[in-house]
Amino acid sequence: MTIGSLAPKAERKKSRKNKGIVNENAPLLPKSQESDVGFDDFNGASFSGAVFNLATTIIGAGIMALPATLKELGMVPGLAAILFMALLTEKSIELLIRFTRAGKSVSYAGLMGDSFGKYGKALVQICVIINNIGVLIVYMIIIGDVLSGTSSSAIGDHHSGILEGWFGVHWWTGRTFIVLFTTLAIFTPLASFKRIDSLRFTSALSVALAVVFLVIAVGISIVKIISGGIDMPRLFPVATDVTSIFKLFTVVPVFVTAYICHYNVHTIDNELEDSSQMQGVVRTALGLCSSVYLMISFFGFLLFGEGTLDDVLANFDTNLGIPFGSVLNDAVRLSYAAHLMLVFPVVFYPLRLNIDGLFFSKSKPLVLDNFRFASLTIALIGVIFLGANFIPSIWDAFQFTGATAAVCIGFIFPAAITLRDRYNIATKADKILSVIMIVLAVFSNIVAIYSDAYALIKQNKSSRE
Repeated sequence: MTIGSLAPKAERKKSRKNKGIVNENAPLLPKSQESDVGFDDFNGASFSGAVFNLATTIIGAGIMALPATLKELGMVPGLAAILFMALLTEKSIELLIRFTRAGKSVSYAGLMGDSFGKYGKALVQICVIINNIGVLIVYMIIIGDVLSGTSSSAIGDHHSGILEGWFGVHWWTGRTFIVLFTTLAIFTPLASFKRIDSLRFTSALSVALAVVFLVIAVGISIVKIISGGIDMPRLFPVATDVTSIFKLFTVVPVFVTAYICHYNVHTIDNELEDSSQMQGVVRTALGLCSSVYLMISFFGFLLFGEGTLDDVLANFDTNLGIPFGSVLNDAVRLSYAAHLMLVFPVVFYPLRLNIDGLFFSKSKPLVLDNFRFASLTIALIGVIFLGANFIPSIWDAFQFTGATAAVCIGFIFPAAITLRDRYNIATKADKILSVIMIVLAVFSNIVAIYSDAYALIKQNKSSRE
């Protein structure tokens, strides 16, 4: 649902007034009602606000796993894959925007419904729900790990969190209390905004915190390079057998998850003051995020080499071998935890809207029903909180989510809509690219799922022996 279109003013720009016919059943856009109270002073989101909100949607937990993809692929193919994924993401979003302009729907799920009926729309909503709940649980788990600490059940190691390191072990530095306090004090208030544009300032701060993490990592790398403490990184992958080749495909879900933002594109577009700027918003946000991704991946892998962990943040729990190393470790972890806290409401926004669209499509717009809005918000945050407390580690599950729901949202569904070509606007090049996207997505993710499942089975057999 898009709140910005609830009460268009007469003086609003023509580009916002003519954004297309409102589909009552579209899950991401409520019915337009000029008499709605409380929203008639909203003249549309700015270009910069839209860029920050989309960039915040993109930059999430995936950023911490990107250096590990370079460990699998090597420096050169890894960096090339990040750029390739950015270009592919930009093209898939461009297809979504173009078909939205041509049709009557102004939402991702509504567009899928136009092409494939109510079941197609429901499938998009279910994929967004699965993807976003999984991502938000990951956010809560990481925040708990960073602030209160984490233990590895496999080897018995305990990594102290920031608060535990500063103040020692107390009930108020424990994981459950920290996650509960963060949920009540930060997540719930930020998730209560009814317009995504209301989060533009927290989104800008979130992007700034990601840049802080980048600057610190780059600074540490430069200091270690000058002191001769960094070895030459591996440039290409090591593939000695079929199993090692298959393992290379396990990075695909990480790349997909790192760039997934399609579920928020229509929400941001609908609130944008001048809809003709949306393509520029997408390119600017992707350019900004790709630059951050490239530098984080390069310097993270350069700094830790073959010791780079799946979550590079865990590498900052060790002695960096430089002056003020412990201070920099805390700064890196704290800035990233704060970044995720501010990303949470941006990812939560489309989750709530798609849940509402799936179960209450015939009801009045969500923003006009305070009870339903509050009930959904509280219920979803409660589910995410419970998941974060009872799931010890979901990195494996996160990879499976990236290989299923996320890849469908980002590439398979946009390509399917293009091939369906209900409005006869797809070019031959569009259709060829769509076929390539589907083939690449299906093949690479089947291999990734197989490789992950094989590794888990092998690991379980080894532990029993």
